[in-house]
Amino acid sequence: MHILLANDDGIHAPGIQTLAAALRRVAQVTVIAPDRNRSGASNSLTLGRPLRVTAAGERAYTVDGTPTDCVHLGLSCLLLDDPPDLVVSGINHGANMGDDVLYSGTVAAAMEGRHLGLPAIAVSCAAHQPDHLETAAEMTLRLIAKLDHHPLPPKTVLNLNVADVPLEAIDGFAVTRLGHRHVAEGVIQDRDPRGRPIYWIGPAGAEQDAGAGTDFHALANGRASVTPLTTDLTRRESLPDLCSWLDAPDDGAASAC
Repeated sequence: MHILLANDDGIHAPGIQTLAAALRRVAQVTVIAPDRNRSGASNSLTLGRPLRVTAAGERAYTVDGTPTDCVHLGLSCLLLDDPPDLVVSGINHGANMGDDVLYSGTVAAAMEGRHLGLPAIAVSCAAHQPDHLETAAEMTLRLIAKLDHHPLPPKTVLNLNVADVPLEAIDGFAVTRLGHRHVAEGVIQDRDPRGRPIYWIGPAGAEQDAGAGTDFHALANGRASVTPLTTDLTRRESLPDLCSWLDAPDDGAASAC
């Protein structure tokens, strides 16, 4: 197996270094990662300037762009002669559960692999200063090992979250749905040393929908959460109602359905 490994914390982050070492025990690994921390970059592509790629060791490259740029360049240009079989993104420093996935560069890198036709796994450790990255790396290996018998279909993304605890404290995997957070805390206003106003985006909101079956619940109960993700944002249950009121002849508009 050939794995393309990316992240959003940057190529020097301990998370990607730990995961690269673990994955190289079972696969050929090419690392293509941002040259600096790009957390929160979501699915953004760099379109207003060219990108620079720099060699960073054997089968390792940095990109002065976003996590999505890294995977896009890898699959569309840099690895055309040796295409990967799987995209893995992580290990992120901090969980990516519930609403986090909308902002996460870690999840976005995996999503880009999905957009370009490959199965992908996003991996996160639920601590911003983790002590047990090897636990998340081992759970990733166990998940990948299952692919020998149950291959992921193309364009499939699995979102793996693992608590920052010793491996023996993890009670296997739980298949979950995304939970939901409360609204993020308010923007923090301050002034720089020259008196100019500055603004810090507030921290994510606390857990709101965190009951049984959610990714939050799985981690709270000692299991690694595996959530299948889709990029289809259509709210399908709203289609009939939307169709009916747009089709109403109250404004003379043409039929909507």
